[in-house]
Amino acid sequence: MIGNLLRVKESELEEYFRDSTLLEAIIYKDESDNENLTDIDKAWEGIIFLLTGEGIASSEHRLTRILFSGQFIDEEQDLGYGPAHFLRPDEVLELSEEISKITIEDLKQRFDPEKMSEEGIYPEIWDEEEDAFNYLAEEFIAVQKTFAEAASNGEAIITFIN
Repeated sequence: MIGNLLRVKESELEEYFRDSTLLEAIIYKDESDNENLTDIDKAWEGIIFLLTGEGIASSEHRLTRILFSGQFIDEEQDLGYGPAHFLRPDEVLELSEEISKITIEDLKQRFDPEKMSEEGIYPEIWDEEEDAFNYLAEEFIAVQKTFAEAASNGEAIITFIN
């Protein structure tokens, strides 16, 4: 289960609301050719845990929204593991400002491999402690950069798991 963030213009987002098959066509065209697509591999739930102290199933923390906004483009569409979530440009800007203040040291303090294993936080590699943390940190930096770029460009972000 791979987490993805796709930066789009608001006009593109509106097109996807009208016809969600257009989103599928963009996503599955050739992912390597899409410079607006950020693949965070299997780090998505680990990142959410570092930000919130909770897994996806139980988190109601506002920062969960960076990957799971609860706003769907098409609730019936399945892009591999459910529908795509979206954030409008104003929401991207707000969350970008918030996550830009989070340092790797902040994340390190929240990294709790024992609790992550107990709670079954995906991808359940937490016994690899330092390597696992470095993996999450690297992917979190990719999320920060994606949000910063989208905020700078006035773009929306679509997230999905495939």
